[in-house]
Amino acid sequence: MQLSGAQIVVQSLKAEGVEYVFGYPGGAVLEIYDAIFQLNKFKHILTRHEQAAVHAADAYARTSGKVGVALVTSGPGATNALTGIATAYSDSIPMVVITGQVGTPSIGTDAFQEVDTVGITRPCVKHNFLVTDINDLAVTIKKAFQIAASGRPGPVVVDIPKDVTQAMAKFSYPQEDIFIRSYQPVVQGHTGQIKKAVQMFASAKRPLVYFGGGIVLGNASGELIDFVRSTGAPCVGTLMGLGAFPSRDRQYLGMLGMHGTYEANLAMQNADVVLAVGARFDDRVVSVPSKFMEKPKKIIHVDVDPSSIAKRVRVDVPIVGDVKNVLAEMIGLIEKQNSIPSREHLDKWWKTIESWRIRDCLWFENESETIKPQYVVKKLAEITGNSAIVTSDVGQHQMFAAQYYPFERPRQWLNSGGLGTMGVGLPYAMGAKLAAPDQDVFCITGEGSIQMNIQELSTCFQYKIPLTVVTLNNGYLGMVRQWQELYYDNRESETYFDSLPDFVKLAEAYGHVGIRVDKTSEVEGALREALRLNREGRLVFIDFITDKKQNVFPMVGNGKGLDEMVLPVHMRETKADSDVNDVTDRDYDTRSVP
Repeated sequence: MQLSGAQIVVQSLKAEGVEYVFGYPGGAVLEIYDAIFQLNKFKHILTRHEQAAVHAADAYARTSGKVGVALVTSGPGATNALTGIATAYSDSIPMVVITGQVGTPSIGTDAFQEVDTVGITRPCVKHNFLVTDINDLAVTIKKAFQIAASGRPGPVVVDIPKDVTQAMAKFSYPQEDIFIRSYQPVVQGHTGQIKKAVQMFASAKRPLVYFGGGIVLGNASGELIDFVRSTGAPCVGTLMGLGAFPSRDRQYLGMLGMHGTYEANLAMQNADVVLAVGARFDDRVVSVPSKFMEKPKKIIHVDVDPSSIAKRVRVDVPIVGDVKNVLAEMIGLIEKQNSIPSREHLDKWWKTIESWRIRDCLWFENESETIKPQYVVKKLAEITGNSAIVTSDVGQHQMFAAQYYPFERPRQWLNSGGLGTMGVGLPYAMGAKLAAPDQDVFCITGEGSIQMNIQELSTCFQYKIPLTVVTLNNGYLGMVRQWQELYYDNRESETYFDSLPDFVKLAEAYGHVGIRVDKTSEVEGALREALRLNREGRLVFIDFITDKKQNVFPMVGNGKGLDEMVLPVHMRETKADSDVNDVTDRDYDTRSVP
């Protein structure tokens, strides 16, 4: 039976088991939208902006582990989607984005709503296709899903001209994976390199496991936990890896990097053997590579993407392969050979780590009715039993969420780590709630970020998506203000708001419940009420009026090493660092070498 190109698209998505498509219609995709209406094969979520559609599809993928799907029109539809595509690319999220295009005879003529989608997206996709022959359409969509989900995941764009959606052809969707000669990702690690890695780790005096988002994406949390437990070594995680190892486990030292914990950063700096799995030593983690390598250390680096290995730091044992497979093989060798670090060395290493940890770098004073953002996050963790799905935008609130919410499982924490995209929080929460309807979902955001995609409150009302927006409202672009305070002599250039909307009234205008909280004593009650209303099917927007000048510490500034943290005031007063600290006139430590 012959189908139109648009019908082939819909049937192909059905064949891939697609549950939700997030999108926004327009002229170049009207045929596809008509086919969606007639065939009724999956649920379409009409967002209010193409950027939000891609973010929601991204979040659906992060939460479910499946490939997210977005559908937008040509021209401004494609360019509006670009930020969402780049966000997913930076965080390696599997996604297929279908874009409409002007008819093939009009391509290159500056036709109405024409842009070179393939050219524009090329730097921020795993791959992209322009389909000019209807007979290639089904096979191309199959390839798109295959490429998006395998190896190092990422977004794939399929650009389809309108005349291709109107043409007719026989439909046959491939049942098996298609052999792509130029794309053969390595999934099994080299056995010889794995043996070297196990031996090197076992010989360490100060071993450390450093894991990232690749563990989450590779569904390797179980293997990570088994490896850490079997070796007795400490572990640290990146912002994208939070939840891959239980946050309350003693062997977990916390997040490392720019706003990592004191103990995590010093352990990373002072380790003599570092096993990096599913992480890439990016600038927010190790800051300056030369300073990171000042103290000699051996590095074992496991990643499915060979281009990520030794990209920023020298690696002694590179292992290309799927992290789940490699860790499983390493665990097998450890069990067979009992190859683990010596107990004597481990005990000494742990004693040093505990001397760092006991200083409690995340302690904060909370004795007034002025709301501390940290308190809101800690109270949220308490009332949800650390089990909610939490999304965030980008800024101080993102770091407070990462520091103070103890994530206990993978795919529980959704944020833009690589691109740092403001405006993702609300559409992420939408996508997460649709992917996991039985889970409580909270979006932690700021008064700046939330306004970038606040129109999606309308989408939530239309589709009855119950979640809670937690706005930590300090009246500033907080992270920018913090940098201006520390490094720009307190010159607050364009970082504060004097025309904020009434978020309570705005939420109510969209049909939701709005709550304003400006006292510490009211925080818990508001969060519990929101949770109750969520479970009755209501979206709740809580506007927490927080301390305007609260900063995120610890902090590693530009050009500094992991042992050159700016620390909170309470830590400088301890005797342990009294002879090495350089105290500035702002009462912050600038170096924390123990």
